[in-house]
Amino acid sequence: MRKRTVERRLALEILFAQELNPQPLEKILKNRKLAGRSLPSEFGLRLIKGVLEHKGELDRLIDKYAQNWRVERMPLTDRNILRLALYEIVYEDQIPYGVSINEAVELAKLYGTEDSGRFVNGVLGKVVREEFAYTERDED
Repeated sequence: MRKRTVERRLALEILFAQELNPQPLEKILKNRKLAGRSLPSEFGLRLIKGVLEHKGELDRLIDKYAQNWRVERMPLTDRNILRLALYEIVYEDQIPYGVSINEAVELAKLYGTEDSGRFVNGVLGKVVREEFAYTERDED
């Protein structure tokens, strides 16, 4: 498995844990270490911190493009996958949109419901089409 794929999984686990039981990121990381669980690298930490810092903006994007769904009513897994992918799309210029979307869909298939993959793909595809008009990052 590719290193960034693993980092995205770790980031999702930590974001999920933080939302389920809100506490400082440092405490979550310390508890993971004490439990012998994997810790994210620099890339994973950047994703986690970025999502936490920009959660309001990311949630507004999700609300705008997730037809008939409000962020607070979505399953925890789906909304954190969407936040993670949208953070990459909006702030990680070196990652092609397609990579962020594909990785999110795979996370949704692995951790979400039967419909999560299609849902995540639909929301992210719509955001990229309408907000970013498939700029040069599409096929990098």
